[in-house]
Amino acid sequence: MEEVRSALSDGEWHRMHPLTPLLRGGLFLLVVIGIVVANLRERLVALFIPDFSDEGEVPGDPVDYVLSNNLLLVAGLALLGTLVVLTVIFWVSWRFHTFRITGDDVEVRTGVFFRTHRRAPLDRVQGVNLTRPLVARLFGMAKLEVIGAGLDSNVKLEYLSTSNSETIRADILRLASGRRLGEASAAEGAVDAGSRVHQAANLVSAGITGIIEGEDLEAAEVESVVHIPAGRLAASRVLSTSTLGLLAFLAVVIVGAVIGEPWVLFAFVPALLGFGAYWVRSFVRSLRYSIAPTSGGVRITFGLFTTVSEILPPGRVHAVEVRQSLMWRPFGWWSIAVNRISGRAMTDAGTDQLTSVLPVGTRADVERVVRLLLPALPEDQLALVFEQGILGPAPGDPYATTPRRARVFRPLSWRRNGFLLTPDALFLRRGFIWRALGVFPLARMQSIRISQGPVDRALRVANLTANVVSGTVTTTVGVVDRDDALRAFEDAAQGIVAASAGDRTHRWAR
Repeated sequence: MEEVRSALSDGEWHRMHPLTPLLRGGLFLLVVIGIVVANLRERLVALFIPDFSDEGEVPGDPVDYVLSNNLLLVAGLALLGTLVVLTVIFWVSWRFHTFRITGDDVEVRTGVFFRTHRRAPLDRVQGVNLTRPLVARLFGMAKLEVIGAGLDSNVKLEYLSTSNSETIRADILRLASGRRLGEASAAEGAVDAGSRVHQAANLVSAGITGIIEGEDLEAAEVESVVHIPAGRLAASRVLSTSTLGLLAFLAVVIVGAVIGEPWVLFAFVPALLGFGAYWVRSFVRSLRYSIAPTSGGVRITFGLFTTVSEILPPGRVHAVEVRQSLMWRPFGWWSIAVNRISGRAMTDAGTDQLTSVLPVGTRADVERVVRLLLPALPEDQLALVFEQGILGPAPGDPYATTPRRARVFRPLSWRRNGFLLTPDALFLRRGFIWRALGVFPLARMQSIRISQGPVDRALRVANLTANVVSGTVTTTVGVVDRDDALRAFEDAAQGIVAASAGDRTHRWAR
Protein backbone atom coordinates (compact mmCIF):
# COMPACT_ATOMS: atom_id res chain seq x y z
CA MET A 1 0.00 0.00 0.00
CA GLU A 2 1.33 3.44 -0.89
CA GLU A 3 0.50 6.77 0.68
CA VAL A 4 -0.80 9.59 -1.49
CA ARG A 5 1.96 12.17 -1.74
CA SER A 6 3.20 15.00 -3.91
CA ALA A 7 6.45 15.18 -5.85
CA LEU A 8 8.09 16.97 -2.90
CA SER A 9 7.60 13.99 -0.59
CA ASP A 10 8.82 11.28 -2.94
CA GLY A 11 11.67 10.19 -0.68
CA GLU A 12 14.30 12.10 -2.69
CA TRP A 13 16.39 15.04 -1.49
CA HIS A 14 15.10 18.49 -2.45
CA ARG A 15 16.51 21.98 -1.94
CA MET A 16 14.92 24.91 -0.18
CA HIS A 17 13.86 28.14 -1.87
CA PRO A 18 16.84 29.89 -3.56
CA LEU A 19 16.35 32.98 -1.37
CA THR A 20 16.64 30.93 1.84
CA PRO A 21 20.25 32.02 2.62
CA LEU A 22 19.24 35.66 2.25
CA LEU A 23 16.43 35.35 4.81
CA ARG A 24 18.38 33.09 7.17
CA GLY A 25 21.26 35.56 7.08
CA GLY A 26 18.97 38.46 7.82
CA LEU A 27 20.71 39.32 11.10
CA PHE A 28 24.09 39.55 9.36
CA LEU A 29 22.62 41.80 6.67
CA LEU A 30 21.06 44.04 9.31
CA VAL A 31 24.44 44.42 10.99
CA VAL A 32 26.06 45.36 7.68
CA ILE A 33 23.31 47.85 6.89
CA GLY A 34 23.65 49.32 10.38
CA ILE A 35 27.40 49.84 9.91
CA VAL A 36 26.84 51.50 6.54
CA VAL A 37 24.13 53.78 7.89
CA ALA A 38 26.23 54.68 10.94
CA ASN A 39 29.16 55.73 8.74
CA LEU A 40 27.07 57.54 6.14
CA ARG A 41 24.41 59.05 8.37
CA GLU A 42 25.45 62.66 7.70
CA ARG A 43 25.56 62.10 3.96
CA LEU A 44 22.18 60.37 4.02
CA VAL A 45 20.70 63.27 5.96
CA ALA A 46 22.17 65.70 3.48
CA LEU A 47 20.78 63.65 0.59
CA PHE A 48 17.20 63.44 1.86
CA ILE A 49 16.97 66.56 4.11
CA PRO A 50 19.45 69.15 2.76
CA ASP A 51 18.30 71.91 5.13
CA PHE A 52 19.42 69.91 8.17
CA SER A 53 22.95 69.20 6.88
CA ASP A 54 26.03 71.22 7.81
CA GLU A 55 27.99 73.03 5.13
CA GLY A 56 31.34 71.71 4.04
CA GLU A 57 32.82 68.26 4.21
CA VAL A 58 31.74 65.86 6.86
CA PRO A 59 34.76 64.66 8.84
CA GLY A 60 35.27 60.94 8.81
CA ASP A 61 32.92 60.34 5.87
CA PRO A 62 34.30 57.32 3.94
CA VAL A 63 32.80 58.56 0.66
CA ASP A 64 34.72 61.85 0.89
CA TYR A 65 37.87 59.90 1.74
CA VAL A 66 37.49 57.68 -1.33
CA LEU A 67 36.84 60.64 -3.63
CA SER A 68 39.61 62.85 -2.27
CA ASN A 69 42.22 60.06 -2.58
CA ASN A 70 41.08 58.92 -6.01
CA LEU A 71 40.22 55.43 -4.73
CA LEU A 72 36.94 55.06 -6.55
CA LEU A 73 38.15 52.14 -8.67
CA VAL A 74 39.63 50.35 -5.66
CA ALA A 75 36.44 50.85 -3.65
CA GLY A 76 34.34 49.59 -6.54
CA LEU A 77 36.45 46.45 -6.92
CA ALA A 78 36.33 45.84 -3.17
CA LEU A 79 32.55 46.19 -3.20
CA LEU A 80 32.25 43.90 -6.20
CA GLY A 81 34.52 41.33 -4.57
CA THR A 82 32.45 41.44 -1.38
CA LEU A 83 29.26 40.86 -3.34
CA VAL A 84 30.85 37.95 -5.24
CA VAL A 85 32.05 36.35 -1.99
CA LEU A 86 28.63 36.75 -0.34
CA THR A 87 26.92 35.35 -3.42
CA VAL A 88 29.20 32.29 -3.44
CA ILE A 89 28.66 31.74 0.30
CA PHE A 90 24.89 32.00 -0.09
CA TRP A 91 24.92 29.69 -3.12
CA VAL A 92 27.01 27.04 -1.37
CA SER A 93 24.81 27.30 1.72
CA TRP A 94 21.72 26.80 -0.42
CA ARG A 95 23.26 23.82 -2.27
CA PHE A 96 23.98 22.02 1.00
CA HIS A 97 20.60 22.77 2.62
CA THR A 98 18.27 19.94 1.59
CA PHE A 99 15.28 18.01 2.87
CA ARG A 100 13.41 14.85 2.09
CA ILE A 101 10.18 13.19 3.21
CA THR A 102 10.08 9.42 3.24
CA GLY A 103 7.42 7.04 4.41
CA ASP A 104 8.90 7.13 7.91
CA ASP A 105 10.71 10.44 8.51
CA VAL A 106 11.11 14.12 7.70
CA GLU A 107 14.82 14.88 7.34
CA VAL A 108 16.83 18.09 6.91
CA ARG A 109 20.56 18.41 6.17
CA THR A 110 22.45 21.70 6.57
CA GLY A 111 26.03 22.91 6.79
CA VAL A 112 29.11 22.86 4.60
CA PHE A 113 32.07 22.24 6.90
CA PHE A 114 30.02 21.23 9.96
CA ARG A 115 27.13 19.08 8.78
CA THR A 116 23.85 18.75 10.67
CA HIS A 117 21.29 16.04 9.96
CA ARG A 118 17.95 16.24 11.80
CA ARG A 119 15.18 13.65 11.56
CA ALA A 120 11.57 13.67 12.80
CA PRO A 121 9.81 10.27 12.73
CA LEU A 122 6.36 10.63 11.22
CA ASP A 123 4.75 8.41 13.84
CA ARG A 124 5.84 10.88 16.54
CA VAL A 125 4.80 14.11 14.83
CA GLN A 126 2.92 16.31 17.31
CA GLY A 127 2.00 19.08 14.89
CA VAL A 128 3.15 21.10 11.90
CA ASN A 129 3.45 24.89 12.08
CA LEU A 130 3.54 27.14 9.04
CA THR A 131 5.08 30.52 9.87
CA ARG A 132 5.21 33.50 7.51
CA PRO A 133 7.36 36.34 8.87
CA LEU A 134 6.69 39.77 7.43
CA VAL A 135 9.79 39.88 5.19
CA ALA A 136 9.23 36.31 3.99
CA ARG A 137 5.62 37.12 3.11
CA LEU A 138 6.85 39.91 0.82
CA PHE A 139 8.74 37.28 -1.20
CA GLY A 140 5.91 34.73 -1.06
CA MET A 141 7.83 32.43 1.28
CA ALA A 142 7.15 30.58 4.51
CA LYS A 143 8.83 28.14 6.87
CA LEU A 144 7.59 24.85 8.27
CA GLU A 145 8.32 23.52 11.72
CA VAL A 146 7.63 19.83 12.26
CA ILE A 147 7.09 19.37 16.01
CA GLY A 148 8.65 16.22 17.37
CA ALA A 149 8.00 14.29 20.56
CA GLY A 150 11.12 15.27 22.50
CA LEU A 151 13.02 18.29 23.76
CA ASP A 152 14.69 20.21 20.93
CA SER A 153 13.42 17.61 18.47
CA ASN A 154 11.70 19.93 16.01
CA VAL A 155 12.74 19.91 12.36
CA LYS A 156 12.54 23.21 10.49
CA LEU A 157 12.16 23.58 6.75
CA GLU A 158 13.07 27.18 6.12
CA TYR A 159 12.34 28.60 3.67
CA LEU A 160 9.89 27.34 1.02
CA SER A 161 7.45 28.98 -1.30
CA THR A 162 4.05 29.36 0.33
CA SER A 163 2.40 26.92 -2.08
CA ASN A 164 5.12 24.31 -1.56
CA SER A 165 5.01 24.68 2.22
CA GLU A 166 1.25 24.08 2.25
CA THR A 167 1.66 21.05 -0.01
CA ILE A 168 4.43 19.60 2.17
CA ARG A 169 2.45 20.20 5.34
CA ALA A 170 -0.50 18.34 3.84
CA ASP A 171 1.81 15.46 2.89
CA ILE A 172 3.34 15.24 6.36
CA LEU A 173 -0.04 15.24 8.07
CA ARG A 174 -1.41 12.68 5.66
CA LEU A 175 1.58 10.39 6.11
CA ALA A 176 1.56 10.84 9.88
CA SER A 177 -2.14 9.99 10.02
CA GLY A 178 -1.71 6.77 8.05
CA ARG A 179 -3.99 7.87 5.19
CA ARG A 180 -3.82 5.27 2.44
CA LEU A 181 -4.91 4.90 -1.10
CA GLY A 182 -8.23 3.14 -1.31
CA GLU A 183 -9.28 1.60 -4.54
CA ALA A 184 -6.53 3.50 -6.34
CA SER A 185 -3.84 1.07 -5.06
CA ALA A 186 -4.13 -2.65 -5.51
CA ALA A 187 -2.68 -5.20 -3.12
CA GLU A 188 0.95 -6.23 -3.60
CA GLY A 189 1.33 -8.73 -6.39
CA ALA A 190 -2.18 -8.17 -7.73
CA VAL A 191 -0.90 -6.19 -10.70
CA ASP A 192 1.16 -7.90 -13.34
CA ALA A 193 4.64 -6.38 -13.21
CA GLY A 194 4.91 -6.58 -16.97
CA SER A 195 1.60 -4.90 -17.68
CA ARG A 196 2.38 -1.30 -18.56
CA VAL A 197 -1.30 -0.61 -19.14
CA HIS A 198 -2.17 -1.51 -15.58
CA GLN A 199 0.79 0.44 -14.24
CA ALA A 200 -0.21 3.55 -16.19
CA ALA A 201 -3.80 3.21 -15.01
CA ASN A 202 -2.65 2.99 -11.41
CA LEU A 203 -0.44 6.07 -11.79
CA VAL A 204 -3.27 8.11 -13.29
CA SER A 205 -5.67 6.93 -10.59
CA ALA A 206 -3.18 7.75 -7.85
CA GLY A 207 -2.60 11.20 -9.33
CA ILE A 208 -6.31 11.96 -9.44
CA THR A 209 -6.74 10.67 -5.89
CA GLY A 210 -3.83 12.82 -4.77
CA ILE A 211 -5.41 15.92 -6.27
CA ILE A 212 -8.70 15.17 -4.55
CA GLU A 213 -7.04 14.37 -1.23
CA GLY A 214 -4.97 17.54 -1.40
CA GLU A 215 -8.01 19.70 -1.99
CA ASP A 216 -9.84 18.05 0.88
CA LEU A 217 -6.97 18.72 3.24
CA GLU A 218 -5.81 22.24 2.51
CA ALA A 219 -7.41 23.92 -0.49
CA ALA A 220 -10.83 24.38 1.04
CA GLU A 221 -10.49 27.08 3.69
CA VAL A 222 -12.54 26.11 6.73
CA GLU A 223 -14.30 28.94 8.52
CA SER A 224 -13.16 29.69 12.04
CA VAL A 225 -15.52 28.67 14.83
CA VAL A 226 -14.44 31.72 16.88
CA HIS A 227 -14.25 35.39 15.91
CA ILE A 228 -12.53 37.77 18.34
CA PRO A 229 -13.31 41.49 17.83
CA ALA A 230 -10.23 43.72 18.07
CA GLY A 231 -11.94 45.80 20.76
CA ARG A 232 -12.47 42.79 23.00
CA LEU A 233 -8.89 41.69 22.47
CA ALA A 234 -7.52 45.13 23.38
CA ALA A 235 -9.77 45.37 26.44
CA SER A 236 -8.70 41.91 27.63
CA ARG A 237 -5.06 42.99 27.49
CA VAL A 238 -5.79 46.13 29.49
CA LEU A 239 -7.79 44.13 32.07
CA SER A 240 -4.97 41.67 32.67
CA THR A 241 -2.87 40.62 35.63
CA SER A 242 0.16 42.42 34.22
CA THR A 243 -1.83 45.66 34.23
CA LEU A 244 -2.55 45.16 37.92
CA GLY A 245 1.16 44.69 38.54
CA LEU A 246 1.95 47.87 36.64
CA LEU A 247 -0.64 49.85 38.63
CA ALA A 248 0.75 48.48 41.90
CA PHE A 249 4.25 49.48 40.86
CA LEU A 250 2.97 52.94 39.89
CA ALA A 251 1.41 53.33 43.34
CA VAL A 252 4.78 52.50 44.93
CA VAL A 253 6.48 55.06 42.70
CA ILE A 254 3.97 57.77 43.62
CA VAL A 255 4.32 57.03 47.32
CA GLY A 256 8.10 57.12 46.98
CA ALA A 257 7.99 60.46 45.20
CA VAL A 258 5.67 61.94 47.85
CA ILE A 259 7.88 60.88 50.76
CA GLY A 260 10.93 62.44 49.14
CA GLU A 261 12.43 59.64 47.05
CA PRO A 262 12.11 61.00 43.49
CA TRP A 263 14.72 58.54 42.15
CA VAL A 264 12.03 55.85 41.99
CA LEU A 265 10.50 57.76 39.07
CA PHE A 266 13.47 56.72 36.94
CA ALA A 267 12.76 53.06 37.73
CA PHE A 268 9.20 53.44 36.46
CA VAL A 269 10.21 54.47 32.94
CA PRO A 270 11.91 51.15 31.97
CA ALA A 271 9.03 49.23 33.53
CA LEU A 272 6.51 51.27 31.53
CA LEU A 273 8.45 50.75 28.29
CA GLY A 274 8.76 47.02 28.94
CA PHE A 275 5.07 46.67 29.72
CA GLY A 276 4.12 48.67 26.64
CA ALA A 277 6.26 46.45 24.41
CA TYR A 278 4.75 43.32 25.98
CA TRP A 279 1.20 44.65 25.64
CA VAL A 280 1.64 45.61 21.98
CA ARG A 281 3.40 42.33 21.14
CA SER A 282 0.71 40.18 22.75
CA PHE A 283 -2.05 42.22 21.11
CA VAL A 284 -0.53 42.11 17.63
CA ARG A 285 0.27 38.41 17.95
CA SER A 286 -3.36 37.59 18.81
CA LEU A 287 -4.86 39.54 15.91
CA ARG A 288 -6.35 37.60 12.98
CA TYR A 289 -6.95 34.68 15.31
CA SER A 290 -8.91 31.74 13.98
CA ILE A 291 -9.46 28.12 14.98
CA ALA A 292 -11.20 25.55 12.82
CA PRO A 293 -11.42 21.77 12.30
CA THR A 294 -9.69 20.21 9.30
CA SER A 295 -9.20 16.65 8.17
CA GLY A 296 -5.63 16.82 9.49
CA GLY A 297 -6.50 18.22 12.91
CA VAL A 298 -7.34 21.54 14.55
CA ARG A 299 -5.96 24.51 12.61
CA ILE A 300 -5.00 27.53 14.73
CA THR A 301 -3.93 30.75 12.98
CA PHE A 302 -2.83 34.02 14.58
CA GLY A 303 -0.56 37.01 14.07
CA LEU A 304 -0.74 40.31 12.16
CA PHE A 305 2.81 40.80 10.88
CA THR A 306 4.23 37.31 11.44
CA THR A 307 1.42 34.87 10.69
CA VAL A 308 1.54 31.42 12.28
CA SER A 309 -0.75 28.65 11.07
CA GLU A 310 -0.56 25.56 13.26
CA ILE A 311 -2.15 22.18 12.65
CA LEU A 312 -2.66 20.28 15.89
CA PRO A 313 -3.45 16.65 14.99
CA PRO A 314 -5.95 14.63 17.07
CA GLY A 315 -4.63 12.91 20.15
CA ARG A 316 -1.89 15.51 20.74
CA VAL A 317 -3.65 17.50 23.48
CA HIS A 318 -2.60 16.26 26.93
CA ALA A 319 -4.43 18.82 29.08
CA VAL A 320 -6.90 21.67 28.59
CA GLU A 321 -7.42 24.50 31.07
CA VAL A 322 -10.17 27.13 30.97
CA ARG A 323 -9.29 30.27 32.95
CA GLN A 324 -11.10 33.43 34.02
CA SER A 325 -9.70 36.35 35.98
CA LEU A 326 -11.77 38.51 38.30
CA MET A 327 -11.62 41.48 35.93
CA TRP A 328 -12.98 39.40 33.07
CA ARG A 329 -15.90 38.04 35.05
CA PRO A 330 -18.32 40.97 34.45
CA PHE A 331 -17.83 40.54 30.69
CA GLY A 332 -18.10 36.74 30.67
CA TRP A 333 -14.67 36.22 29.09
CA TRP A 334 -12.43 33.17 29.38
CA SER A 335 -9.15 31.95 27.91
CA ILE A 336 -7.98 28.42 27.08
CA ALA A 337 -4.49 26.96 27.37
CA VAL A 338 -3.26 23.46 26.61
CA ASN A 339 -0.36 21.22 27.52
CA ARG A 340 1.13 19.64 24.45
CA ILE A 341 4.53 18.49 23.27
CA SER A 342 6.06 21.53 21.61
CA GLY A 343 9.57 20.20 20.98
CA ARG A 344 10.92 23.35 22.63
CA ALA A 345 12.24 24.26 26.05
CA MET A 346 9.83 26.06 28.38
CA THR A 347 12.22 29.04 28.38
CA ASP A 348 11.79 29.42 24.62
CA ALA A 349 9.86 32.62 23.90
CA GLY A 350 7.90 30.86 21.16
CA THR A 351 6.57 28.17 23.47
CA ASP A 352 3.86 30.39 24.95
CA GLN A 353 2.17 30.92 21.59
CA LEU A 354 1.85 27.14 21.23
CA THR A 355 0.06 26.74 24.56
CA SER A 356 -2.56 29.51 24.31
CA VAL A 357 -5.28 28.31 21.94
CA LEU A 358 -7.94 30.91 22.82
CA PRO A 359 -6.71 34.36 23.95
CA VAL A 360 -10.15 35.56 25.04
CA GLY A 361 -13.65 34.30 24.28
CA THR A 362 -17.22 34.08 25.42
CA ARG A 363 -18.89 31.00 26.86
CA ALA A 364 -20.07 29.93 23.42
CA ASP A 365 -16.52 30.32 22.10
CA VAL A 366 -15.12 28.20 24.92
CA GLU A 367 -17.68 25.43 24.37
CA ARG A 368 -16.87 25.25 20.66
CA VAL A 369 -13.10 25.19 21.23
CA VAL A 370 -13.35 22.54 23.97
CA ARG A 371 -15.34 20.34 21.58
CA LEU A 372 -12.57 20.72 18.99
CA LEU A 373 -9.76 19.98 21.42
CA LEU A 374 -11.49 17.11 23.23
CA PRO A 375 -13.60 15.37 20.58
CA ALA A 376 -13.54 12.07 22.49
CA LEU A 377 -15.20 13.63 25.56
CA PRO A 378 -18.82 12.42 25.71
CA GLU A 379 -21.52 15.03 25.29
CA ASP A 380 -22.95 14.44 28.75
CA GLN A 381 -19.58 15.31 30.30
CA LEU A 382 -19.37 18.69 28.57
CA ALA A 383 -21.83 20.00 31.16
CA LEU A 384 -19.17 19.25 33.76
CA VAL A 385 -16.94 21.79 32.06
CA PHE A 386 -19.18 24.83 32.47
CA GLU A 387 -22.18 24.21 34.69
CA GLN A 388 -20.29 22.37 37.42
CA GLY A 389 -16.69 23.11 36.47
CA ILE A 390 -16.14 26.76 35.58
CA LEU A 391 -19.36 28.27 36.95
CA GLY A 392 -19.87 25.74 39.74
CA PRO A 393 -20.49 24.53 42.21
CA ALA A 394 -24.13 24.12 41.24
CA PRO A 395 -26.81 22.00 42.98
CA GLY A 396 -25.87 18.33 42.80
CA ASP A 397 -22.16 19.13 42.56
CA PRO A 398 -20.33 15.84 41.77
CA TYR A 399 -16.86 17.21 42.58
CA ALA A 400 -14.96 16.03 45.69
CA THR A 401 -14.05 19.28 47.48
CA THR A 402 -12.07 20.49 50.48
CA PRO A 403 -13.49 18.99 53.71
CA ARG A 404 -14.73 21.22 56.53
CA ARG A 405 -11.74 20.43 58.77
CA ALA A 406 -9.29 21.94 56.25
CA ARG A 407 -11.25 24.92 54.97
CA VAL A 408 -8.92 27.28 56.77
CA PHE A 409 -6.37 26.58 54.00
CA ARG A 410 -8.90 27.47 51.29
CA PRO A 411 -11.00 30.16 53.01
CA LEU A 412 -12.48 31.55 49.79
CA SER A 413 -12.32 28.68 47.32
CA TRP A 414 -13.13 25.62 49.46
CA ARG A 415 -16.44 25.13 47.65
CA ARG A 416 -14.73 25.19 44.25
CA ASN A 417 -11.47 23.47 45.17
CA GLY A 418 -11.88 19.84 44.13
CA PHE A 419 -11.70 17.13 41.49
CA LEU A 420 -13.90 14.75 39.56
CA LEU A 421 -12.87 11.49 37.88
CA THR A 422 -14.91 10.06 35.01
CA PRO A 423 -14.16 7.05 32.77
CA ASP A 424 -12.77 9.47 30.17
CA ALA A 425 -11.10 12.35 31.99
CA LEU A 426 -9.94 13.88 35.25
CA PHE A 427 -11.35 17.33 36.08
CA LEU A 428 -9.45 19.63 38.47
CA ARG A 429 -11.41 22.68 39.62
CA ARG A 430 -9.87 25.49 41.66
CA GLY A 431 -9.85 29.22 42.35
CA PHE A 432 -12.39 31.74 43.59
CA ILE A 433 -10.86 35.00 42.40
CA TRP A 434 -9.06 33.48 39.42
CA ARG A 435 -11.21 30.58 38.31
CA ALA A 436 -9.67 27.65 36.49
CA LEU A 437 -10.73 24.20 35.36
CA GLY A 438 -8.27 21.64 34.05
CA VAL A 439 -9.40 18.68 31.94
CA PHE A 440 -7.00 15.75 31.57
CA PRO A 441 -7.98 12.95 29.15
CA LEU A 442 -7.10 9.64 30.77
CA ALA A 443 -5.74 8.31 27.47
CA ARG A 444 -3.06 11.03 27.54
CA MET A 445 -2.15 10.80 31.24
CA GLN A 446 1.08 9.06 32.24
CA SER A 447 0.12 8.47 35.87
CA ILE A 448 -1.56 10.03 38.90
CA ARG A 449 0.16 11.00 42.15
CA ILE A 450 -0.92 11.60 45.75
CA SER A 451 1.28 13.59 48.12
CA GLN A 452 0.99 14.65 51.76
CA GLY A 453 2.89 16.85 54.14
CA PRO A 454 2.85 16.61 57.95
CA VAL A 455 -0.07 19.03 58.26
CA ASP A 456 -1.93 17.19 55.51
CA ARG A 457 -1.53 13.89 57.34
CA ALA A 458 -2.82 15.43 60.56
CA LEU A 459 -5.92 16.79 58.80
CA ARG A 460 -6.36 13.66 56.64
CA VAL A 461 -6.16 15.62 53.38
CA ALA A 462 -3.92 15.15 50.34
CA ASN A 463 -2.75 16.72 47.08
CA LEU A 464 -3.75 15.09 43.81
CA THR A 465 -1.53 15.52 40.73
CA ALA A 466 -2.07 14.44 37.13
CA ASN A 467 1.26 13.56 35.51
CA VAL A 468 1.20 14.75 31.91
CA VAL A 469 3.64 16.56 29.63
CA SER A 470 4.84 19.85 31.12
CA GLY A 471 3.18 23.11 30.20
CA THR A 472 1.27 26.09 31.58
CA VAL A 473 -1.75 24.09 32.76
CA THR A 474 -1.83 23.56 36.53
CA THR A 475 -1.88 19.82 37.13
CA THR A 476 -2.36 19.72 40.93
CA VAL A 477 -5.29 20.34 43.24
CA GLY A 478 -4.54 20.47 46.95
CA VAL A 479 -6.32 20.06 50.28
CA VAL A 480 -8.82 17.40 49.22
CA ASP A 481 -10.08 14.58 51.41
CA ARG A 482 -7.53 11.78 51.71
CA ASP A 483 -10.03 8.95 51.27
CA ASP A 484 -11.49 10.60 48.15
CA ALA A 485 -7.98 11.00 46.75
CA LEU A 486 -7.14 7.34 47.45
CA ARG A 487 -10.27 6.15 45.67
CA ALA A 488 -9.48 8.40 42.73
CA PHE A 489 -5.92 7.06 42.69
CA GLU A 490 -7.08 3.46 42.37
CA ASP A 491 -9.84 4.22 39.86
CA ALA A 492 -7.55 6.43 37.75
CA ALA A 493 -4.86 3.75 37.57
CA GLN A 494 -7.37 1.35 36.04
CA GLY A 495 -9.02 4.03 33.93
CA ILE A 496 -5.71 5.15 32.38
CA VAL A 497 -4.91 1.60 31.28
CA ALA A 498 -8.40 1.07 29.81
CA ALA A 499 -8.50 4.46 28.09
CA SER A 500 -5.01 4.05 26.63
CA ALA A 501 -5.80 0.57 25.33
CA GLY A 502 -8.93 1.76 23.56
CA ASP A 503 -7.56 5.06 22.29
CA ARG A 504 -7.17 5.45 18.53
CA THR A 505 -7.07 9.24 18.18
CA HIS A 506 -3.28 9.31 17.59
CA ARG A 507 -3.88 7.36 14.36
CA TRP A 508 -6.96 9.18 13.23
CA ALA A 509 -7.03 8.18 9.56
CA ARG A 510 -6.07 4.50 9.62
